[in-house]
This record gives sequence, structure tokens and C-alpha cells, in this order.
Amino acid sequence: MADYKDDSIKTLEWDEHIRTRPGMYIGKLGDGSAHDDGIYVLLKEVIDNSIDEFMRGHGKTIEVTIKEQKVTIRDYGRGIPLKKMVDCVSKINTGGKFDEGDAYDNSIGMNGVGVKAVNALSTYFMVECVVDGKQKRAEFSCGKQTNETHIEKSTAANGTLIAFVPDDTIFENFHWYTEYIEKMMWNYVYLNRGLVIVFNGQKFISKNGLLDLLTNSINGEALYPPIHLEEDDFEFAITHTSRRYGEEYYSFVNSQNTTQGGTHQQAFREAIVKTVRDFYKKDFDPSDVRNSIVAAISIKVKSPIFESQTKTKLGSQYMAPGGQTIRYYINEVVGRLLDKYLHMNNDVADILLKKILESEKERKEIASIKKVSKEVQKKVSLHNSKLRDCRFHFNDNDERGLETTIFITEGDSASGSITMSRNPETQAVFSLKGKPKNALKGKSKSFIYEKDNEELSLLQAALNLEDGIDGLRYNNIVIATDADVDGMHIRLLLLTFFLLFFPDVVKAGHVYILQTPLFRVRNKQKTFYCYSDEERIDAIRTLGGKPEITRFKGLGEISPGEFKNFIGKTIRLEPVVLDRGTSIQSILEYYMGDNTPERQQFIIENLREEINDMID
Repeated sequence: MADYKDDSIKTLEWDEHIRTRPGMYIGKLGDGSAHDDGIYVLLKEVIDNSIDEFMRGHGKTIEVTIKEQKVTIRDYGRGIPLKKMVDCVSKINTGGKFDEGDAYDNSIGMNGVGVKAVNALSTYFMVECVVDGKQKRAEFSCGKQTNETHIEKSTAANGTLIAFVPDDTIFENFHWYTEYIEKMMWNYVYLNRGLVIVFNGQKFISKNGLLDLLTNSINGEALYPPIHLEEDDFEFAITHTSRRYGEEYYSFVNSQNTTQGGTHQQAFREAIVKTVRDFYKKDFDPSDVRNSIVAAISIKVKSPIFESQTKTKLGSQYMAPGGQTIRYYINEVVGRLLDKYLHMNNDVADILLKKILESEKERKEIASIKKVSKEVQKKVSLHNSKLRDCRFHFNDNDERGLETTIFITEGDSASGSITMSRNPETQAVFSLKGKPKNALKGKSKSFIYEKDNEELSLLQAALNLEDGIDGLRYNNIVIATDADVDGMHIRLLLLTFFLLFFPDVVKAGHVYILQTPLFRVRNKQKTFYCYSDEERIDAIRTLGGKPEITRFKGLGEISPGEFKNFIGKTIRLEPVVLDRGTSIQSILEYYMGDNTPERQQFIIENLREEINDMID
């Protein structure tokens, strides 16, 4: 056992600590394929400061540019006070948002950490501020200042310019997904009416706040016009949709997207049920009231307490020190405003009641089918033989929850390789024995409980989705099928299952496709794993001569030793992303419904012959 002496104790500089333990500051690292990966947290930390300026009435425009790996953000706020500018970006726990009622109120960033983490985790970081005709610029690399600073005269408008390039030794093989960034920009303008964000030349602006968010986020058809209500520091919008299952919430605290909810979202869900029960004077089951609901809520809280530095879940119980609880406040406001709205809009009240009764009827039908399927349910509840579980889970509220992943594989050979090479702490494996049935052929969610669909019932149990997304056990649901026709078909069948019965899981960014190599190209000195023909050709050119080339036809052909390279730090995941305004039902009917003439024509027009141009 190593000696434990005085020299065993180390004190790290601020930048060294951030670079050594980045997860404490930005959550998981990732390569950009997930919406909560670290590079998006870096981007958000910088923009949040600009948003705080806008919320204080300074600077209506924010310009964001991402070119290759470099990010540039320019706002037109007051600018950081020049004498303290370097300290604000390079001294931990330094900032202007600590004292309540001083420079900021209801701010997003309160910990004095955010932009310092961006600085420490970037190979290039630059801050430039203009304050009342004077300008100052500082540059850094991995948290270390690389230039001398001077205050100079300037004719530019007041504000702050920050540019950074994330460190690719920390964020390996990272890339920016435009869809994630655009969603972030839209959320900022929805929550801050009057704000204009220009991202790579595209202008983002919202006139109606959360009403615009809801209108642009609905998949399917709204059963009634979205209800949009607000009072003081609280705003919400709700509707129910024609889709049959799931709950979907967009929740925000001080413009921060709380993707994992928190006390405000839970209070809102309770308030909706209580208000509806009181209005109709019926003790409806909560799941029937909230089934197919789409809602957006935004609340301003003084000195908010989040459950992590990434601020994705609110932990605050009170609106302000000594004030009323968030639960009481939201229940009171929702109860009063929504009850009044329903009394004044009888047509909406009638539509809502009809939807609740339909959900109640289907829930009871499914319950009776469950009783008949006792054998399947017993297997689900007592022993899930298809699942090789991991130690940590997403719903454990453990810091490693974000890392949790479940791989859904086809066949025992593929699951065997992944099981032997996975990290049993955070990675689980669920094995299918063949092709699941097409969920679109089922008349309702009772399809899952039918005798021939035991695997789908087991999968639902493994994910813990029967009572909704709140209990989800894995942050990342990864479909891992072979790169062939059968594998693609299984992939589509699984996507149909999720999109039809659990669309909120897909929309929340939990579902991915595993990218595995098609080729291994190697000689005695070096090995390349190639995910496309282009990568294979580049590898052959790099190695020269006549390297050994192996074409992987299935995941089962890849040895466990090799598989570690594909599901570890360098894992390649393709997120399942729904475009704004996408109609899930239309997509499923087109691709997974009956073989229509339109689909036949699409296949004919897009069919192409793959030529294997293997280089000898």
C-alpha cells in the first residue's frame, strides 16, 4: 500500500481542477451527438451571461457564429467592467451575481463558475469588452493567459465578445449538431420576448413566447387551441394532442431549460390534475388527465438552487427566502387562471373532458388485458432474462446517471460481445431474439401486453416506462443492430415502438442509433476501424501497400476485445431527432403502414445499386 504523507496532499489551481474533473462543472463530456453533451454546456454558459444582460434591459441582440470548431458570441449589453474583466473569466467564484438585489435579479448563472469552465476547457479562449468608449481584450489557452491586456479607446457599441475553441483532447472527435443549437436559440427567444438572436446568419425571434414554443413543438394535431396564461413571474401554455400516449413538458427557470424537471415541473403536473378534478368534480386518475398533454412552463425564481452546475433540474422549494413555496405558488396560480379559462371556454372544457374519458376507457381495457396476460406479467415483474443490467441508473439521482446507457441488440451473439466488453457500472444490454412485431398494427398500447409480444413487454419493464418518462432507468437508449437489411428493419420496428407509444422519450433526446465500423483495415503496425467507404479508402492510402481488409457483416463478428473501442469514450452515436412540426403519425403511416403506391414509388425513385469498390 502506497505511503500516505504530506506530499500526497495536492492543491490544484482553478483551471487544473476544472480540467481534471470537468464532469463536476459541465456534466458528461460526449462528442456532441447528445443534446446534453459538454460542448453545448460551454455554449450555454456564455450565452446565459448575455441573456442576463438582456433581462436587465441591456442589449436586444445576441450574435452567435460557429465556424468549424470555433464559437463566437457577441452581445450588446453593458460589457464586463474592464478592470475586473480578466478576473471574471479566470478566477473561480468571481462574478457580479452573488448579492441579491445588486446588479442582477432572477439570474441564470449564480455560482461564479460557468465562463471560467469554458476558459479552462478551451484551447483558445478570448474575451473582449467595450464599455463607454473603452475596450480591453484578453486571450487564454486552457485557462492560462497568453497576452498582455491594455485598455484602449474604441468606437464600437458597448458589449462583450467571447470566442472559444473546445479542447479536442477533452472533447474527443466532437462536432456540433445544428439541430441542438437551433433548439437552444429558439428556447432563448421564446422565453425572452423582444430578444433577437442571430445564429450563423439565421434570425430567431418570438412574439408570443411560450405560445410560439408550444405551437412549433406539437407533433400531430392539437385537440383545442393552446391555452396560454401568465401572471407576474410565472407563464404556462398547455394543450392535449391527437397522439395517444405520453406527457411532454418544456420547463424553464430563469430562462434555463430544466430538461430533468424539478420542483416547479412536479408542482405544475399536480396543479393540472387538481384543477381539472375540481372543475369537473370527478376524481380522475392523474394519468388520464395528463395523457397526451403538451405543456410549457416558465418561472422566475430568486437565487435558484439547482441540483448540479449544469442546472438541468431545479431543487429550490421556495420562491424567495422566507417566501411561499414553489408548490403552493404554482398550484394557486394554475388553479385560479386555468379554472377561470375553462369556465369561460365551454367548448375547450368539453373537448378536454372527452379526451380524459377516452384515456380512462383505454387504461381500463389495458388493465383487463394485463390480468389475462398473467404469465407474461409474472416474467416481467420477477425476472427479465433479456436484460444484463448495470449498477447505476438514470432515475437514481446519482451523478453517474447521465452516463447510463442501454444497448438494444439483435440476437445472442451481438449481445454477448457487447456484454463482455461493456462497462457494467453504467452500461446495460437488452437482447432481442428476433424481429419484434410492427407496433403500428396494434390498435392501442394493449399491443405491448399481447402474448406474442413478450419481448416488448420486457423491454418496457427494463426501461421502466409503464408509468411515464419520470422513471426512465437509462439516459441513453441505443439501438444496436447489424448494418444489413434485417438490422435496418429491426431498427425501424424499434423506432416505431418508441415513436408510437413513448414519443416523449424520443423528443427528450434519449434515443440513439449505434454506429459500428463496416471495415477493419490493418497491417502489422496499425489498425483502422472504418465507418464508411470513404474512411476505408483513406485508411488504405494511409497504410499503403496491401493491408488486410475485413468487412464486418454483423455485430456478432466483432470480438469483445475490439468492441471496447466502439462503446467506450470514442463511441459514435447518431441521435434520433425530430424536426420542428414533424407529424409522427404521418411518418409512421407512410413508412410502416400498409404498402401504399406512394411508398412504392418512393422506393423505386431512391433505389440505387451499391458497388463494392474494394481496393486490392
